[in-house]
Order: sequence, then structure tokens, then C-alpha cells
Amino acid sequence: MAGAKVVCLLGATGTGKTGAALALAEACGGAVVNVDSRQVYKGLAVLTAQPTPEEQARCPHFLYGDTPLDMAVTAGAYAKRARCVVASILERGLLPLLVGGTGLYFRAILGGLAPIPAVPPEVRNEIARDYEALGPAAMHERLAAVDPASAARIAPADRQRVTRALEVAAATGRSLSSWHGQGDPEAPGYDVLSLGVRLPLEALAPRLAARIEAMAAGGAVEEVARALERYSADVPGLSGIGGPELAAHLAGQTTLGAAKAAWLANTRAYAKRQMTWFRKEPDVHWFAPGDTAGMLAAVAGWLGRGAA
Repeated sequence: MAGAKVVCLLGATGTGKTGAALALAEACGGAVVNVDSRQVYKGLAVLTAQPTPEEQARCPHFLYGDTPLDMAVTAGAYAKRARCVVASILERGLLPLLVGGTGLYFRAILGGLAPIPAVPPEVRNEIARDYEALGPAAMHERLAAVDPASAARIAPADRQRVTRALEVAAATGRSLSSWHGQGDPEAPGYDVLSLGVRLPLEALAPRLAARIEAMAAGGAVEEVARALERYSADVPGLSGIGGPELAAHLAGQTTLGAAKAAWLANTRAYAKRQMTWFRKEPDVHWFAPGDTAGMLAAVAGWLGRGAA
């Protein structure tokens, strides 16, 4: 796969990556590969803003909504799946478009993460017991003490990722961020064009508020209710932003209005973390939301096709 051409389309939540990806795929003969850690989960299409069935019908889409809610997903394991999908897309003569907002997944797929040894069950169980006894704030403080870099990018309420980072540190004696900085010797060596969609946080915030209102009205609450009929509220698939807030509302602990306010505040904070991460990534060509023409021109020039 060395030298194979791959487009990465990245950016914070709510910046319009789905529409841009569809335009690029249709113009360039592409297939879309999910690079969002929340959109992998089954049964939460509205809550996680997965492309709609109509959108997915416009071009091939992969790795959306195919993971059970009770299955934890690591960046390394996801990278292996994504690389296999990219290989199959290339074999079909299509252009792979890696689309999403999870910076760590992009880095893992492209080759920035070293393979991490498996965590022994006894370590995992001990940290799970500590989490139940101490709660999210204390466990996030523990993470900050052993792995400040991971603590800075992981929200305190994200149980799955807080515990994963603590497990790795306890089991290997090295921080998760240290493993992530080492690099993967089996990296595929793609020829990558990275396109980013960005908007100042102040301008993005109203878009996020409108999006959350649309999600809540469009079935997100019902999705979480159905999920809670089968799973506990702390399963990995419900740990992402929106899940805990709506679960609290459905449990009678808060009003829907308060849940949406918390959902928005946490989404805004997440968008800010995404922006911080992506600003540090090299060689990203940045565009405003809706500048499809600019993105198409960049891809066409990179492919040597002239104007798209």
C-alpha cells in the first residue's frame, strides 16, 4: 500500500464534513471511510450524526454503525480495520476518503501509534472497581498525574478512554501518550492529502446548538431509550457526548432542557479540544464550511486531473 493515494477530511464536530465528503466522493470516484469514534456504534445514528441512509446510498460508505454498544474500541484495533477497508477500496479502483473528527484514529490509521500490549484482565478489573468507588473526577485526576497529555485530550466524563489510558499505564509502565508517540513500524505509507474544515468556535457554537435541537427532535432521545432497554448506561457506546446527558434525563434525574444544555456545553468543549488537536497536525489544507469548490480543486490538482 506504500504510495497509495488517500484523502483525509478532518475537522471539529458540526463543521459540515459529511456534505463535503459526498461532494468529493461523487466528483472523484471515492468511497468514504468513517474516522469518528462515536459513529462506529450501532443504533445511535441520529445521536452520533452518522450519514443518513440516503447519503450513504450516494457512494460507498464503510465502518459506520457496525459495532455493538457494549464493545470497547481502541484506536489501534480500529486502525487495522480501516487499513483493510482502504485496501479493498483501492482494489476497486476508487479513491479512499477518510472522514471524521477523531484525531487519534487518523494518526493510528496513518501510522502514528505503536502496537500496545494487551492489558491483563486483573488490571482492567481493578481499575473498573476503582472507577465505581471513586467516580469520574477522581479517576481523571489520577490520569492527569500519570499521563497529563492523555488527560488533556480526554473529557473527565469519558469513562472508556479514561480507563483505557489508566489501564495501559498500569499494565505497561508507560503512558498511553508515550505509546502513541512511538509510531507504528507497520504503517502503510500512504500518499496523503489532508483537507480540514474549520470555523472559529464562536461561529461554530450556534451551529452546534441548532444541531443538538435537531438531533433531540429527530430521534436521539428515542435511540438512547432503546439502547437502555438492552444495555446499562455505562457501556462504551453510550459514553460519548449526548449519551450520558440523555440517559440522565431518561432516568428522571434532569429535564430534557437541562440535558440538552449539558450536551451543548460538552459538545462545545469537545469541539475546542478537536481544534487544538488538529491545529498541531502538519500539512493540512484548511477550508471554510461549504467551500466544496476549493476542496475539489485541491484534490484535482493533487491527483493531476486539472479542474474537477
